[in-house]
Amino acid sequence: EVQLVESGGGWVQPGGSLRLSCAASGFTFGDYNMSWVRQPPGRGPEWVSAINSGGGTTHYVDFVKGRFTISRDNAKDTVYLQMNSLKPEDTAVYYCNADLRRNRGGPWYNYWGQGTQVTVSS
Repeated sequence: EVQLVESGGGWVQPGGSLRLSCAASGFTFGDYNMSWVRQPPGRGPEWVSAINSGGGTTHYVDFVKGRFTISRDNAKDTVYLQMNSLKPEDTAVYYCNADLRRNRGGPWYNYWGQGTQVTVSS
């Protein structure tokens, strides 16, 4: 079956680092754009970062630019999010997302993981 399994979350002090991983299975990972989306407590989801299927193009929301790095290893069917200089406002459940839609009006494939908790506090 299709699965996206996030890992690597935990507790860290402000200024610390974590590396999140998302292991994919059950679909052709190398065909999909991948994103990280987070949901802070008491707030709606926030898009964080995206990487295209080949890994050559990345995008970041302003509040993580210069601190977070998205990458992927298609041979391992895994996408990563390296998070440095973490701030308390980065506290959230982090989800990975796989997305593919080749043509307007055509099939749209969109998968989500279960999320991993990141807590940044003193």
